[in-house]
Amino acid sequence: MHIKKSFFVLSLLLNVMLVTANAEEMPEKKENKNLEKVEEIISTTTHSVKIAGNTLNYQATAGNLIIKSDDGKDKASIFYTAYTKDGTDLGNRPITFCFNGGPGSSSVWLHLGTFGPRKVEFDDNGYALPPYHLVENEYSILDLTDLVFIDPVSTGYSRALPGEDAKQFHGVDEDVKSVANFIRLFVTKNNRWGSPKYLAGESYGTTRAASLAGYLHDEHFLYCNGVILISSILNFQTLNDHQNGNDLPYVLFLPTYTKTAAFYKKLAPELLKNMDKTMADVQNFALKDYTVALMQGDALDPKTRQEIIDKLSYYTGISKEYIDGENLRINSMHFAKELLRSERRTVGRFDTRYKGIDLNTCGETFEFDPSAEAIFGAFTATFNYYMKNDLKWDSNIEYKILTSVSPWNYGKATNQYLNVGDSLREVMTKNPSLKVFVGSGYYDLATPYFATDYTFNHLNLDPTLRPHVTMKYYEGGHMMYVQKVSLIKLKKDLADFFNQ
Repeated sequence: MHIKKSFFVLSLLLNVMLVTANAEEMPEKKENKNLEKVEEIISTTTHSVKIAGNTLNYQATAGNLIIKSDDGKDKASIFYTAYTKDGTDLGNRPITFCFNGGPGSSSVWLHLGTFGPRKVEFDDNGYALPPYHLVENEYSILDLTDLVFIDPVSTGYSRALPGEDAKQFHGVDEDVKSVANFIRLFVTKNNRWGSPKYLAGESYGTTRAASLAGYLHDEHFLYCNGVILISSILNFQTLNDHQNGNDLPYVLFLPTYTKTAAFYKKLAPELLKNMDKTMADVQNFALKDYTVALMQGDALDPKTRQEIIDKLSYYTGISKEYIDGENLRINSMHFAKELLRSERRTVGRFDTRYKGIDLNTCGETFEFDPSAEAIFGAFTATFNYYMKNDLKWDSNIEYKILTSVSPWNYGKATNQYLNVGDSLREVMTKNPSLKVFVGSGYYDLATPYFATDYTFNHLNLDPTLRPHVTMKYYEGGHMMYVQKVSLIKLKKDLADFFNQ
């Protein structure tokens, strides 16, 4: 094992303000000579993993790259973990840049959950019990592509440099630019310009990936071969009704309510008997009768209103009285509290198959997300152990798996719903060889699969480009890969995607 001793320095935050004043009224600004310089340092180790019965030897690199401004000033240190298969031609070997979302999330989930050569050990139902362990990931995609897991600024070990305000990276456009700069720099330093290049994002990471593909194309002339979107969110109008005037989410969440109610046997026997038909029927109802009813608002006649209430109760397992009180519009967080209220239980947001217990059974929403609590600790413990003991990255700095980056600058989308679907359409049109993979979990209340379907059905892609989008679905939640059956299917689907 070859090791380069690593070191990483946590930066201080400094707000810089431009103030107009007379020279005699403002003291002379002095440069801080005591700020410690951050350097690029890496730790490289060699390993092997068995994938599909074959032993794969690879090199792991944990390190950081310094991102500079256009005028050459050091701005931020971005941490990454890269895996490169031994004995391959770097000019032909695909490379995939991976990240999660939040915003404010590190890349730990895709890294140790599905794509990387080591994964958190879960039972078949997606539960890990302490003490947590990493095991070889026989379903890693390292046999298909080299991997680079990126932690955006303020997440993981990545930080703004001393004297720099981290807020300059906390925004839709700012985030895309900094990650794009990292990718361009990594590709150049590691001689990967000839490699087929892919982007892989999860959750808000799909928002980043869609914008990033276009930015890399336009600003750096770095064309991507493919984009992988796991638990996608491109159009935020499909998720939220902030001002009580956006009916779209209620329609698009409904099939996930039905799937969840079926899991807990809250539906009528005839619905449970043939779930494929039931799901097709509820989607048809959502897009037709339910949508038309919501469009009418208070003008909806009482008879039709009652018919819609009856159908909603039939398809969700929620009482007619509750749906009447919600004015036909079932909030997703209310659903998570209401479905099992009589059992004094709640269901998860990231995955509705996880149950929680609340102290107060009378509240509107759950007190915590049981699907988050079931996995966050396992990923945190195993990553910190893995970095120090296996990858030899020794640092006392906190690895922030999740952190607050609020307020997030939505730029042009401020005071409106962010929608990067058009960015994806544009880059697919400019680069007609670009392929897109979309993976969705049926039990996901964070980014429901039917909302993703809606978004891609409204991209307005040219008919010749529509076959370039691959849509796949899993019996899982937001992180569908924590269940073994979905992890296996995801690997197979991605192998087909890379081999197109």
